[in-house]
This record gives sequence, structure tokens and C-alpha cells, in this order.
Amino acid sequence: MKITILGAAKTVTGSQHLIEVNGYRLLLDCGLFQGKRKEAFELNRQGPCDGSSLAAIILSHAHIDHSGNVPCRVKNGFQGDIICTSATRDLCAVMLMDSASLQERDVEYVNRKRAREGKKLFEPLYSKDDVVKAMNHFIGMGYNHKRQIFPGIELTLVDAGHMLGSAHIVLDIQDNETGKPVRLVFSGDIGRPGIPIIRDPQPIIEGADVLIMESTYGNRSHPPYPESEKELKRIVEETTRRGGSLLIPAFAVGRTQQLVYSLHKLFTAGELPKIPIYVDSPLATRATDVFRLHPEAYDAEIRAFMLQDRDNNPFGFESIRYTGSIAESKELSASDKPAIIISASGMMEGGRILHHLKSRIADPRSTILISGWQAPYTLGRRIIDGEKIVRIFGEEHEVKARVEVLTGFSGHADREGLLAWAGAMTKKPRLTLVVHGEESSANALAETLRSELGFPVVHIPDPSQSFTV
Repeated sequence: MKITILGAAKTVTGSQHLIEVNGYRLLLDCGLFQGKRKEAFELNRQGPCDGSSLAAIILSHAHIDHSGNVPCRVKNGFQGDIICTSATRDLCAVMLMDSASLQERDVEYVNRKRAREGKKLFEPLYSKDDVVKAMNHFIGMGYNHKRQIFPGIELTLVDAGHMLGSAHIVLDIQDNETGKPVRLVFSGDIGRPGIPIIRDPQPIIEGADVLIMESTYGNRSHPPYPESEKELKRIVEETTRRGGSLLIPAFAVGRTQQLVYSLHKLFTAGELPKIPIYVDSPLATRATDVFRLHPEAYDAEIRAFMLQDRDNNPFGFESIRYTGSIAESKELSASDKPAIIISASGMMEGGRILHHLKSRIADPRSTILISGWQAPYTLGRRIIDGEKIVRIFGEEHEVKARVEVLTGFSGHADREGLLAWAGAMTKKPRLTLVVHGEESSANALAETLRSELGFPVVHIPDPSQSFTV
């Protein structure tokens, strides 16, 4: 068996891992690189996109850095099954269509400049038509139901607790070359125990022979989730007293729903000031509709909340409004009235959040609340790093708004969570590949896996590095 790490090597995005065994080529995750728009555009155009040689694609979850390259593979000859949970399939239906729209808009923007310079025009990585074709290949699976996908290769999806539909991928393989069985586990993104909406990550008690493991927060600890909700309340109250607006750049899937649910709980408890709340992201609105369709993935806390909530809807209450049209978004951006605005993109590299930032970033009464990981060189990272002058739509703006950072809303396990998940394995992997983390995080987790958990062989792969098992 040969394993090649095509993406998320010494970085967080672009998750793609190729498994070659028994004459089959299986791709675990099929993600795009994300981050600074120009850099991501170039990386994705250079990345692997051929699909004709792949037998199957297995997705851990729907985030674009794990699923966004699927239509490109289909466009370039992929004919097999795309296997994931039913919730992931439903989320991909809206997220990949949104990604196609972004691809088309980005190429249109780049091509205007290339046309003026007499250069060859680019084509988008894929179109909306390619997304429609890709969706015909999706097959939904339930958690903990082992299924033979090819002779000698069995697949089980285990709840990863990271976002709606997220899964650890377990492959039980009878390797024809060695004549021996091998269990390969790909962690996907490991969730945090105790966060609301979705269930806690399920450990792989039986262990693995080979482990591919994420390391996003391999060197950091999160504050307890309840403390983060208290901090959210404080930030809302202080911003409201100043007469400002609270801008929350948030990933449309997962983070937005967490924030809405937390604000709903504060509202129901009478602990939220009277201030209108807007979710200004068409993708977040559509994704929230998908969340409503999958209560089977909810944890006990949110089910109990729904039973006593008069709206019976964790993502809707009287103070919140989901904006739909561009006209509504423009009106909100131009308004000087205090509001809480949750909008994409989470790293502030595009989307409607940029218009709200342009209107309010120089207002010392307002607050920018950053609740998720920010890739290097993105606008979000520059704001976290304290830059006083930033560019938005090509114009310089002084950062006078207060900047707050809350990592407690993260859907990723922190250092302690990662070690608890790996430490639950009764059979220690003979080979562990640490991926999906910046080098400092990956190095810290790899060293701890060796020194504290006694994992014998731990590597941090380079991009496109291969391993033979």
C-alpha cells in the first residue's frame, strides 16, 4: 500500500490523501487550498485535478478545504463514487455550487486584467454545470455501518464531532501485496467535546495500523466553551454601550450556526441587549436550512433546548434576520444603526463581510470579533496581528474598531483534545502521518505523540511525499 499526501502538508488547507492498494486508487478528501485569494487561486490552478485514474473519493466532511476540488476531478474524468455521510452530501450540494460561483467570479476578475495585457485568458477550475455532474456521484452512508467498497476494502464512517456530517474514515484492508490485513484511519478534522449542536467526536478504540491525523491546534489550548459564551455576552454588551456594531466574520458552515445558537440562548435567557442581529451570507442561510434537515446529528443539549424553545428552532428567533438580497446587504452596510452582523468570509478575503468592514472598521465604537483560524497573509490574520492600516477593495483603511479574538468557538479539538482522541486507541499505529497544521502545530503534536503516547514512527509529510506500508 502506498500513501501520498497531496495537500494539507505543513499547512491547514487543501486536504487530499491518495491511497493506492490492491490496484485501486482511493482519494481521502478532495479539498481546495484556501487563504489569501491570489495565492489560493494560483495554488489551486497548479494542484492535482485529474480524476480518470481514481476509483473512489471518500470525504470526511463538507468544508471546502476538504471537498472543494471534487467538481474539478469530475470535470477531468472521475467516474466513481463519492462516499460521505448524508449530511455532508447535502451540505456539499450548496457549498460546491457557491464555490463554483466564486471560481467564475474570480476568473472573470483576473481575465479583465489579462485581456488588457493581451495574455491568454483563464478558465475557472469548474463551473456550476460541473457541480451538478459531481452531485450525481455522491453516495450517503450512515455512521458506524461497515461497507465493502471494493474487494478486500471495507469502509466505516465514525462521527468526528467537528461539524454537521463530519466523519473519521476507517479503511479495513486485506493487502494483496503483503497478504496481511491493515487498518488505516484518517481522522479528518477532530471536533471538540462539549460544544453545542453536534455530538462529541467518537474515538477509534480499536486503534489503527496507519493513522493520518490532523494537527490544526496541536500546540494550543482552547478556553472552555461556556467561558466563550460569557465572553460573547461581554463583547455584545460593551459594543452596544458604545453605540457601535459588532462585526463577526464567520465561516458560513459550522461557525455561523454555533454563533446564532449561542445568541439565541442569550436572548432566551434575557441576557442580550436589544440589538438587531443579521446573518448576511446567502451560503450561511442555505447551510442553516441543511442543518435544520438533520436533527439526527444533534447532541442532547440542543434537542432539550428545542423542546422548551417556543420557536422550536435553534437557528431562528425574533431578533435575528437572514438577509437574502444584495439590496438588503447594501442597506445594512450603509446603515449607521448599531447591529450584530455575522457574515462571510471567515478569513475576510471576500464576501459581504468586506463591505461591512469598509463601512465600520474606522469606527472606534464598533468591534470586529474573530472566532476562527486565520490563514497567513489573509486580511483576518493581518487584523489579528495588529496592523493599523489595511486594504479593502484596493483602498487603505485605518483600523480603529476594537478587535477581539475568541478561539473557544472553534470546531477543532485543541492540543488536549487531539491527544485524548489519539490516546484512546488501544492499538498504537505503527505509522502516523501528521497533516493539516502549520509547521509549529504539526511539530508540537508529532513530538507529543512520540514522547507521551509512545507512537513509534511519526512523520510530518512534505507536499506530495509518499509512504509505502
